[in-house]
Amino acid sequence: MKQLNNQTLASLNGKLPIPAYRLAERQPQIGIVHIGPGAFFRGHQAWYTEQALQFGGDWAISAVSMRSPDVSQALSPQDGLYTLAVLDAEQSYQVIGSVAEVLIASEQYPQVQARLTAASTKYVTLTITEKGYCLDNAGKLDLKHPQIQQDLAGSSQPITAVGMLFSALAARYQANIAPFCVLSCDNLTDNGQKLRGAIIAYAEQKDASVANWLAQQLICPCTMVDSITPATDDTLRAQVIKVLVLNDNWPIKREAFVQWVIEDILPADRPAWQQAGVIYAQDVSAFEKAKLRLLNAPHSTLAYVGSLLGYETVFDAMQDEQLVGFIEHMVTDELMPSFTAPAELDVKQYSQDILARFRNPAIHHLLAQIAWDGSQKLPMRLLPAISDNLANGQPIAKLAYAIAAWCRFIVKRYHDGEKLVDPLAEPLLAVAAQCSGKAGIDVPLFLAVDAVFPPELSLNPKFQQAVIAAYQQIVTRQALPAVAAGAR
Repeated sequence: MKQLNNQTLASLNGKLPIPAYRLAERQPQIGIVHIGPGAFFRGHQAWYTEQALQFGGDWAISAVSMRSPDVSQALSPQDGLYTLAVLDAEQSYQVIGSVAEVLIASEQYPQVQARLTAASTKYVTLTITEKGYCLDNAGKLDLKHPQIQQDLAGSSQPITAVGMLFSALAARYQANIAPFCVLSCDNLTDNGQKLRGAIIAYAEQKDASVANWLAQQLICPCTMVDSITPATDDTLRAQVIKVLVLNDNWPIKREAFVQWVIEDILPADRPAWQQAGVIYAQDVSAFEKAKLRLLNAPHSTLAYVGSLLGYETVFDAMQDEQLVGFIEHMVTDELMPSFTAPAELDVKQYSQDILARFRNPAIHHLLAQIAWDGSQKLPMRLLPAISDNLANGQPIAKLAYAIAAWCRFIVKRYHDGEKLVDPLAEPLLAVAAQCSGKAGIDVPLFLAVDAVFPPELSLNPKFQQAVIAAYQQIVTRQALPAVAAGAR
């Protein structure tokens, strides 16, 4: 069977939406570098840029993988083309052409550096997950992080995203080229501010003049991104082959819902993202907090509680009425009262829409995948709501149950001999090895992991007692507790 690529693209015209600009004599030049070309990027930022390219401009994307060759090996023979399947009540397919090339930083660093330092590169976007920023608990660059220390020691080829960005920005400074605009698209609170702070903190260790220049000129908007993008599976590959009658090495699927909110401080020279549906807002944090607390917190809770109950996907877990009731009460009793939503958002409707998205039968999002990197996600998704509720005298029983479920999830992984996908996997599994099943012993061991739990929370008696009580409920019942019915 023929391969999807520039040569076969024209054969799809009329079958499904294709990047017609790829067939034109003059094609868009690269104006964006994206670091971390995973499934979410290809279903989200690359899709938005695909829509924007319909309005013209040199905004093609150079996608950069820090180390993994997988995306490059899949998409390079396809000239960067791939299929996006939108799976909802109705299914639709589209060929995305916004990715012009895929580079591997560890193997092609000179080419990556050339892209980052080119005057034509105006934007750098990132989806490198929370752990990729090498931040400490305070959201500052962790100067003691082994990889940051290695980069600061003077390696000619940085191994961190922050180190690589600094290297390119320092070269642009020397060449009198303005900094590119940097957009973090990861689930970090105040992601733009934290990334900007990390880059400048790194620069201060390397070159004070570059640090001063960046402090004056570097633009890093805060953003909020949202769309459920499960891993590609053989079923999707078969569906895409049937539609295209071409082989696609790595199609992507996502739900119909997609959202991108960007702080309104971008330079005037920008892709037509707004015409593609991007929301430019003065205050992204309100949208961000709504998403973290009403989508990400329930999502992570489903992952850990659902896994303990033996479910495999979000859809499977959402068929359990008791579990759904637990999530609904968590949202109304503990999450909604924990923050002030933006005036433009109807939080009740937003939350109902989120639960409807979780019930989408066309999206089989693995709970195990959502459970990845819990040590990085909990401090963003659950712990701030707990801290706010404690400060305001609001209940935390259901949120504490989610934390206890995470602890038991790790213990179960240890006893089952299954891999724990987490940057703190080794110390967390070491904690699990010490656990006895007694809540009063096990919970303090987990709460002592200060890379996850800040002392002001882990030492709070109400929080300790709530997690211990929830942990004991899980150990003794192996099911949802009475708290699901609304007990506080």
